[in-house]
Amino acid sequence: MSLSCCEEEKSLYSNKIKAGALSLGFSVCGIAPADNVGRYADYFKNGLATGNHADMTYLECHFDKRCDPRLLVEGTRSIISVALNYYPQHRLGKDQYQFALYAYGKDYHQVMHRKLNSLFAYINKEVHPVNGRVFCDTAPVLERYWAWRAGLGWIGKNTQLIIPRAGSFFFLGELFLDIELEYNIPLRNHCGNCTQCLDSCPTEALEQPYKLNARKCLSYLTIENRGGIPVAQAQRLGNKIYGCDECQKACPWNRFAIPCNIPDLQPCPTFLQMKKDDWEALTEEQYKTLFKESAVKRVKYEGLKRNIKAAEKQSTIELPV
Repeated sequence: MSLSCCEEEKSLYSNKIKAGALSLGFSVCGIAPADNVGRYADYFKNGLATGNHADMTYLECHFDKRCDPRLLVEGTRSIISVALNYYPQHRLGKDQYQFALYAYGKDYHQVMHRKLNSLFAYINKEVHPVNGRVFCDTAPVLERYWAWRAGLGWIGKNTQLIIPRAGSFFFLGELFLDIELEYNIPLRNHCGNCTQCLDSCPTEALEQPYKLNARKCLSYLTIENRGGIPVAQAQRLGNKIYGCDECQKACPWNRFAIPCNIPDLQPCPTFLQMKKDDWEALTEEQYKTLFKESAVKRVKYEGLKRNIKAAEKQSTIELPV
């Protein structure tokens, strides 16, 4: 069912949707019109042409659908974009092996999908019957672009979405709906002359503002990469064995980050207590138990052991300054 609304209804429905999103625990919610992404398509295509996406060939698929959500879900008229804070209350110590903060809790795909489906049900019950689909990093959707279009924040020089006075430690999700709503105004970029994210990258993977070379990125190399870790990058691992947050930690906007209060996104005590010796002796059975409901499963046991061995080796090497 497609629905056209008068301006008063659009405003009412939009406000109720945003209120519902916040009541479900989302940190911020905005709405964008579903249309072609315009010049952003050229930015995305140029990125693919450089090969900076490394072996993530899935990014080359469904280009037309990525650039026009109406081709992905027929009848889509509005895109609801939401962000969920994942900044953990308790973190691993500096003397422990490090994981990207997003991987501390349960698999974000599952957590986000539950909340997005709850929001979809709320809209149908409390706002107006609609058709649509929910997405969270599981389809050809330009999530950061739509978050920007929906007024949540802007895309920073580290390619992450930065939410004003909140930072970038957020999961993103979308609802594609067949209803016209009141749309938010995109925010202008507030990075200014700052280059702290670029300067902090251990491997210089941020080769230019807004351009990330995944072939150098420790997040890609320790998670998506199925081969070995090149020596030049392995020498910059430090204690990292799953992902890297250096460009986010360096961002001044993340001084506003506050711990999330969602139980599913909190790390389990066993994870926080793991010492280097524990990780180095990790068995496959222990891995399966510890990461049963975690996004860390993506790297598989063999991949995590590869990362641990690389980090263990580099800890004994004195790196050039």
